[in-house]
Amino acid sequence: MVNVALPKGRLGEKVYDLFERAGYSCDEMHDKGRKLIFENMEKGIRYFWVKPSDVPVYVERGVADLGIAGKDVLLERHPDVYELLDLALGKCRMCVAAKADFFDDGEKTLKVATEFVNIASEYYARQGRDIDIIKLHGSVELAPKLGLSDVIVDIVETGTSLRENNLVITDEILPISARLIANKANFKFKTKEIEDIVNLMRKQVKEND
Repeated sequence: MVNVALPKGRLGEKVYDLFERAGYSCDEMHDKGRKLIFENMEKGIRYFWVKPSDVPVYVERGVADLGIAGKDVLLERHPDVYELLDLALGKCRMCVAAKADFFDDGEKTLKVATEFVNIASEYYARQGRDIDIIKLHGSVELAPKLGLSDVIVDIVETGTSLRENNLVITDEILPISARLIANKANFKFKTKEIEDIVNLMRKQVKEND
């Protein structure tokens, strides 16, 4: 059996749709109950729903052979996994945003509010910029408005939340999308099974473009 950790929510449902169209269906997945583990013995695949941020943990620890995680999670946590395929789902951007009238003169320490500490730190380190990271776990748009930070580093999908809080994008760090990842050790033992899945998934991704 190939074990697949799917992220709960809309993204996970879209990803399962790709698996289903690739030929790895599991009828029970459409039941709206509390069950979290589903398997199709004939297809040799088992799915389980987990919290999105926990997917890399299940994969890195080998409980799941495959999983789906956002590129932001992979860059922030650096799990020791293989990144096999960009699924082109959950597309958004990691951006720097600030109040429209903010000007960075580059002389004082820049106060950066973010949930993505490593991504922000690495981004500004490449610029040689002196920063003060303020880790927040939500509503980061409030930080510049209330004077807690000069800028924020956050995921931007539509930009609506930024506009509602009178913030503008000042820099785009990188594009984000869902990636298919694999446990390194398990990949060696299930190479053919996993490569078959990846190849069929790749066809579905191309058809979606």
